[in-house]
Amino acid sequence: MPKVKWLKGLGMDDSQVAKTIANFPRDICGCRLQENLIPKVQGLRDLGLDDPSVAKVIVKFPTFFASSLEDNLKPKMQWLKDLGMHDSQVAAVIVRLPRLVGCSI
Repeated sequence: MPKVKWLKGLGMDDSQVAKTIANFPRDICGCRLQENLIPKVQGLRDLGLDDPSVAKVIVKFPTFFASSLEDNLKPKMQWLKDLGMHDSQVAAVIVRLPRLVGCSI
């Protein structure tokens, strides 16, 4: 499966990949890799997250992939920046509290 290989490439181990897919199959398997998953991960990378940090976000909050990049993720990142945070601070908050991207602002 290309998605399994891709998740492992981010630094997730076999048990993390299996648990993530088993618990949230629609959010991972139901999304297109090129059109959905990769752009969302790239949004995190653009903030300065490395692949191990991206993997932590996915493991802690796999429904991250169910969130819209344009309607949900980018506005939340911008909201944190509007509060005076730099990209590195926004990245640290998302790694520590990834469920934040699922909250309403």
